[in-house]
Amino acid sequence: MTESTLAEKLSSDQKDAMRAKDKFRLSVIRLLRAEIQNAAIEKKAPLDHKEELAILTREVKRRKDALEDFERSGRQNLVDDLKQEIEILSEYLPEQLSDQELVKMVKEAIAESGAESKREMGKVMSLLMPRIKGKADGGKVRQLVENNLE
Repeated sequence: MTESTLAEKLSSDQKDAMRAKDKFRLSVIRLLRAEIQNAAIEKKAPLDHKEELAILTREVKRRKDALEDFERSGRQNLVDDLKQEIEILSEYLPEQLSDQELVKMVKEAIAESGAESKREMGKVMSLLMPRIKGKADGGKVRQLVENNLE
């Protein structure tokens, strides 16, 4: 997704959902647009693509966290709704990195940072996270970094 089109895409998709009378999709898109708009109001300036992406990523993460809680408590109706919301929101995320690409980037960041132990994990993560923002799950990245450091 190009840098200036996330808001345009959301607006267009909102109109499509209204025409299709898809109330669930419409509510998810409206919620995301509201989060982006609220952040812009708080900032007192329009958001750039990275800031919009951070909000989108945060919303997906919130739902994944809630999904785990609802699965543990046996709330299947809420689990199904959250899975559908995550699916809709994920359509707006950049293409996710493959496991092979991610492992390669982790190894490059470890070499670049000179980290040799888990205590130096912060160095690696600070190099790596800006490069993969929105393209991979942070927990998965952390686990790969841990596994590649002694």
